[in-house]
Amino acid sequence: MFRFVNGTGFSVYDVPYMQYIIVGLGNPGEEYANTRHNSGRMVVEAFHKKNDFPEWVADKSLKALVSKGSWGKDKVMLIEPNNFMNVSGKSVAPLVKNAKDAERTIVVYDDLDLPLGTMKISFNRSSGGHKGLESIIKALKTTAFARVRIGVSPTTPSGKLKKPKGENEILDFIVGQFKKAELDEMKKVTKKGAEALELILDEGREVATGKVN
Repeated sequence: MFRFVNGTGFSVYDVPYMQYIIVGLGNPGEEYANTRHNSGRMVVEAFHKKNDFPEWVADKSLKALVSKGSWGKDKVMLIEPNNFMNVSGKSVAPLVKNAKDAERTIVVYDDLDLPLGTMKISFNRSSGGHKGLESIIKALKTTAFARVRIGVSPTTPSGKLKKPKGENEILDFIVGQFKKAELDEMKKVTKKGAEALELILDEGREVATGKVN
């Protein structure tokens, strides 16, 4: 099973050695780098940088960027699908063969149901209308995996959630660039998101959920 691939140490298909798969959802290309829909990628990249994971490698078979490293005695694969959001599942499905693999999978994504500056850990939920999550659920044929949900919606001065309404308005909003003040806030959130991923790896999903939520 063990073999070197592109200098990273493990083949992407050596899943029995890969205890956790962390997926950062977003759209490929520089034009989407600081958009709200790429919040999941931003958090995974913060985790990648903070923990000195190996350089990203483009895996053509998965159509994704992959980085593999160790976390204590466990192995961790970071993955950023290079498919567009609504077909993200194609990059994840080859790595998740059974229910145990799914339970060790963590998907990080933007969530309109949470205000900017917040996040939550969830497990075994519906997609909530998120196209990337919908694609993964369909590809894996299960909802039983962990999620780190990153809030992107604005709030009123009183703190009430102010979600965009209507298909076109929602689409324009999620693929829109963060404003400077929002991006400053996101930098704080990506740091907290990286810490939440560390907590899941260190103490397990249930303990992390209790602490983060």
